[in-house]
Amino acid sequence: MNSKSLIPMINRIGTFFESQPNREESLEGIANHIRLFWDPRMRQSLYNYVDQHPDGKSERGELSAIVMESITRYRDKLDPAAPTA
Repeated sequence: MNSKSLIPMINRIGTFFESQPNREESLEGIANHIRLFWDPRMRQSLYNYVDQHPDGKSERGELSAIVMESITRYRDKLDPAAPTA
């Protein structure tokens, strides 16, 4: 999956959750959305991007701060290779 198309998609999700009053719930909401609605290939593509661009920035685009924080905090629960509980 192309990270160029995933970046705007996840940033829109981040914008939605960022408007919520509770930041902790927003961070968890982003992670839950990824876990529930993104297939493993999409998640892996997103993680490859984050691994290659730890600041979330590249010529392909930039991940929002809330998205980076959510991915960093909850990545172990979202890893496509990790067993689901």
